[in-house]
Amino acid sequence: MKTIPLEEALPCRVLALLVLVLFYGIYFGKAMVQKRKGIQTRQIGRRKERRIHTVELLMSAATLLAPAAQLLSLVLGWSRFPANARFTGFLLGLLGDGIFLASVLTMRDSWRAGIPDRDKTELVTSGIYTYSRNPAFLGFDLMCLGTFLLLGNWLTGLCSAFAILTLHLQILQEERFLEAAFGEPYRRYRAQTARYLGRKK
Repeated sequence: MKTIPLEEALPCRVLALLVLVLFYGIYFGKAMVQKRKGIQTRQIGRRKERRIHTVELLMSAATLLAPAAQLLSLVLGWSRFPANARFTGFLLGLLGDGIFLASVLTMRDSWRAGIPDRDKTELVTSGIYTYSRNPAFLGFDLMCLGTFLLLGNWLTGLCSAFAILTLHLQILQEERFLEAAFGEPYRRYRAQTARYLGRKK
């Protein structure tokens, strides 16, 4: 009797849906909790500075296009990658979900999507932020890479790449904002902790 390798037996479309539901469930769940506290989580596009506004609008478009492409690929079953790549994608996607969850829990009420125009938040450097200055973005990137491998096709590839690029541009903007807002404490933190992952010597 022929044995089917584990990765080939897995229902990859269901696993891709699980990765997406977990990620967006965390995002919207946190936003709902903050809304009950009177906190506006989504701050994208509120700043009037042209560069910040443009990058945030691009990021907003990218983060809408990526899940739309992912869901379309799920419905139409467009996966073109071999089973072992899809299994790796599932593990990457789950890792991204876990990192994203740890980041929003650690940030508590300081978490925002976009650069706030009026809200005062704290500089968070503990927990997962000890090892990454941008774990929420890292989690999103890993989720996108994972779902791309799970749903491997040109549409998810392009939309994921566009989302990762615009989120990187957003990180660069947020770094300038954090330095202006927190000064020397942020500069010390930046000198010790990598932008995406790792401690500096």
